[in-house]
Amino acid sequence: MRIIDLSVPIRSGMPVYPGDPEVTLRPALTVAVDGVNVLHLDMGSQTGTHVDAPRHIDDSLPTLDELPLERFVGPAVVIDARAVGAGGAIGREFFEGRVAAGQIVLIVTGWSRHWGTREYLNHPHLTVAAAEYLIAVGVRTIGVDALSVDPTPTEEIPVHRILCGAHGVIAENLTGLSELLALQEAGRPIEVSLFPLNLPGADGAPVRAVARVEG
Repeated sequence: MRIIDLSVPIRSGMPVYPGDPEVTLRPALTVAVDGVNVLHLDMGSQTGTHVDAPRHIDDSLPTLDELPLERFVGPAVVIDARAVGAGGAIGREFFEGRVAAGQIVLIVTGWSRHWGTREYLNHPHLTVAAAEYLIAVGVRTIGVDALSVDPTPTEEIPVHRILCGAHGVIAENLTGLSELLALQEAGRPIEVSLFPLNLPGADGAPVRAVARVEG
């Protein structure tokens, strides 16, 4: 069995979604002065590799702690959308006949290679038809190696509204998905864990996303 990290490191000054809180890490206590090391963290709920709860887009929808834990762990299917390119749309044809209820759908755009650059904002995104198809077949957890499932920036977030409106979970800013794609093509079963911090009432939270690969 292999464990593969799918998370970006949390560091001061790291990329954030436009308008989100900046990230700052600094010592709160030190061994030299206080006898122990304690780190002070300033960051938003959507920092780095994170999950969106339905509450992210509507106050009437479930918060992070109101979702079943099963939303955050399970067998994964990895979808290759690397051919779409900058700003491209990922349609339902990428998913038809390839996904099923109960799976965590991971979408490989290849955009994690642009992490920390301006090009990261010009990422591929899902279409409304793709989001509607995923919900229709029973998928409730979707992850992507890009800043958002919707275009960035945008005043409208229709894909978020469809997925979160169905009480789905969205994982964004994943990394290392191309490696999972190769392992899937080699016939290796993959299970993914996206457990967030236990933040009551939250719209989302950072996660340490990992994949467990059998064989």
